[in-house]
Amino acid sequence: MALEDAKGQIDIAFTRDDLKGCAFENTFGGATSFLRRKYTKDLKGVDLCVTGIPFDQAVTNRPGTRFGPRAIREASTLQPYDPPYGWGFDPLSDFAIADYGDLAFDYANVAGTPAAIQAHIAGILAAEVGTVTLGGDHFITLPILKAYAAKYGPLSVIQFDAHSDLWADNDMDRVDHGTFMYKAVKLGLVDVARSVQIGIRTECDDYCGMEYIDARTVHEKGTAWAVSRAKKIVGENAVYLTFDIDALDPAFAPGTGTPVWGGLSSWQAAAMLRDLAGINMVGGDIVEVSPSYDPSGITAVAGAHVAFELCCLALWNKR
Repeated sequence: MALEDAKGQIDIAFTRDDLKGCAFENTFGGATSFLRRKYTKDLKGVDLCVTGIPFDQAVTNRPGTRFGPRAIREASTLQPYDPPYGWGFDPLSDFAIADYGDLAFDYANVAGTPAAIQAHIAGILAAEVGTVTLGGDHFITLPILKAYAAKYGPLSVIQFDAHSDLWADNDMDRVDHGTFMYKAVKLGLVDVARSVQIGIRTECDDYCGMEYIDARTVHEKGTAWAVSRAKKIVGENAVYLTFDIDALDPAFAPGTGTPVWGGLSSWQAAAMLRDLAGINMVGGDIVEVSPSYDPSGITAVAGAHVAFELCCLALWNKR
């Protein structure tokens, strides 16, 4: 769609016929689907599906990530005018990316939410379409991993995070964003020997066999070293990449429930995500964007960029 062809068009999230192509709708108007992709539940011909899970009842500190998917979508309207810088291909024009909308769930039935999340993702995977999920707090990754592991077996996980989320919790019915990875490991969803956490800067007594690259190591050894190490660890395994926005330093992403200083900069995250191209990424998510703590909106902008990079990673090997 050329710029001159877009004059007078509005709400192309609903009205566009082609799932492919950049978008030139005014950033300040129209329905804010992710990257102005078409809102649809029809996955025929779709290469990648973006969906939101606005759940934040597992947080230990400040709530508000239920508003994350909406804020990320709005921030993403700044991006769909050009191919993403540095990738060498245009995922918006070359592939069919759809916005599947958000999971509908009963906010008062917290105990039933994990199964609803798992079924939501499993339904998309059954159509042979991968997902990039907009959170929501980090607990959502556990039921997502259950759906992915049912399809692919134990996964390699690359986790960008300030926290390991490996605190011991053997009550599998508890809903807690700080223990989701511990449970994923104990449930056999994760191939721990081929998984890695990046950006860690809080204490953890037991990494359960997972390797970690803390933020200071990234700062001192560089992004190229970190990516090389991560690629060596995951190999050709099916990879799920989960990105907690608090992996970034609060200077770059203040809008999150558990900010920790000393984190990654935006350029470091961008460099590592782009240099991970070639991994066998089957799905991913961006979580913990809590817009109410960031009136400037820069956290949502960062989250939208991460989500776009995840789309590029997921589609890279299909070029």
